[in-house]
Amino acid sequence: MRPRAWVLVLAAVFALLQLANVTGRDTPDTKNYLAYALSLSGRDKRATAEATIDYVCDGKASLARRAQSVHVVRFHRPDPTARVTTGCREREWRTVETRLRAGQTGGHTVPFMPERFMRIFEVRPGYPAFLVPFVAAFGVTWGLWAASVVVAAAGGVLAFLVLRTLSVPVPLALTGQALYYVLPCGTTAMRPMTEGLLLALTLAALWGCALAVRGRRAGLALAGGSLAALFTVKHSQALFLGVCLAAAGALIAVRRRRRGRPPGRAVPALGLIGLGAALATVVLARLLHYPSESDSLQDLLTGHFARPDRERPWPEFWQLQGNFWGEWLRRQAWQPLFAAALGAGVWGALRRPVFGGFLVAAAATGFLTQAAHPDINIWGERLIVLAWLLPVVGIPLLLEPVVRARVPVPAQGHVSRTEPVR
Repeated sequence: MRPRAWVLVLAAVFALLQLANVTGRDTPDTKNYLAYALSLSGRDKRATAEATIDYVCDGKASLARRAQSVHVVRFHRPDPTARVTTGCREREWRTVETRLRAGQTGGHTVPFMPERFMRIFEVRPGYPAFLVPFVAAFGVTWGLWAASVVVAAAGGVLAFLVLRTLSVPVPLALTGQALYYVLPCGTTAMRPMTEGLLLALTLAALWGCALAVRGRRAGLALAGGSLAALFTVKHSQALFLGVCLAAAGALIAVRRRRRGRPPGRAVPALGLIGLGAALATVVLARLLHYPSESDSLQDLLTGHFARPDRERPWPEFWQLQGNFWGEWLRRQAWQPLFAAALGAGVWGALRRPVFGGFLVAAAATGFLTQAAHPDINIWGERLIVLAWLLPVVGIPLLLEPVVRARVPVPAQGHVSRTEPVR
């Protein structure tokens, strides 16, 4: 089959496997994004709350039923679906009704949490807007599932396109796509949260970097457009990626000049695009009165504003940082798959120092996101998931010499005369 056919086959197999879990993938953040999407589609506050609470409680009931069915003591007990659904609905409606009566009726979301916390989600319209057509076409449950499948499958396809742009042989490009699906990238992208779009847009920016270093001007536009789209989904990610791309561009340019090799136009241009995106993010966030880093810090240290604000948050934050990374390193030593995958990814990235620098920069945003929220128990380490892009793209680059040595591969792709690939 042609490469395109294999790409579609891998994406289709991944999508079929996701039918195993249509419900029960949601997290506490999901209801905020879903409520936003339903509000954008024209529903009033009460109808939005009803549909959102039904979805959340159906998911909890599904998980409870599945858990009981394999519990060694309780598997023969009556189906808990009705009991769990009723209890969940009562709790959620009690909270929402109380906050609505207290006057917390503004914005697009439903007041499941304090107003300061909900404000964080109000400034992230990108993902809810992405959900709207899916929810309108398929309803809430299947709409969220379909949206997750599309964005997760797209991430794998983008990984393939990045590798093919670098002239990596088709089998290894398909390997990168498969790695995206089977590593935590695919699992996290299937959760109805912003992470799926963040992964896809970051890969789109990396594709732009790959095109640019191959001499294609369209790559600069793609990288800039991806950063602009990231701002609407989660502006902190646009800031982190912009800063990291700017730093990578500067370091690569300095390194090449010291070796007597001109950096070309693409590397400084990508660095400037990253710097411009970072500065624009800071300025726009201030002009639009987005929640500040102080708000984010208080949210972290007060358990989502459930306690009074901390008087000296920064010293506490830095103490928590030290504790977090010490515990994180201990857990990585216990289960070193992530560390091994990162090492292999860096090794592969070193084979393409120009593009590899931007790849490492994009992966570094996962560590920055985690450092901004040093919570050791947050939903399967989803905050650091962007770091998994390093092995997704880097491991096929690492294996490239082995494949080329065993299988004759004709020259592929366009190589710029003015911008060396390596």
